Amino acid sequence: MIKNILIMCAILLFSFTFSQETGTVSWYGKQHHGKRTASGEVFNMDSLTAASNKYPFGTRLKLTYLENNTSVTVKINDRGGFSKYGRKLDLSKAAFEKLASTTKGLIKVIIEVIKD
Repeated sequence: MIKNILIMCAILLFSFTFSQETGTVSWYGKQHHGKRTASGEVFNMDSLTAASNKYPFGTRLKLTYLENNTSVTVKINDRGGFSKYGRKLDLSKAAFEKLASTTKGLIKVIIEVIKD
């Protein structure tokens, strides 16, 4: 019985540890508005989407800004070359504005995969 409880705790801890990460994110908007994303969708800077080189298209992520504890849920629909600059994601303007002012440019967030 105790062994089973310990195994379950280990599984939960493993799931929690690998289903979230912390990283820096940026935003993009007007210069790409109306253009096709890598997924084939038309980019809308007013929708809650993000570009990622790690997560598959359609993945939903909950992002929580560490400075003020606000959150937003985004859908991955694009790719980008921003990872070479140390950023995990590039958010649509609307998604970024749910967390912070775009004047910040870069913010640090907790990234959690939302499992359906």
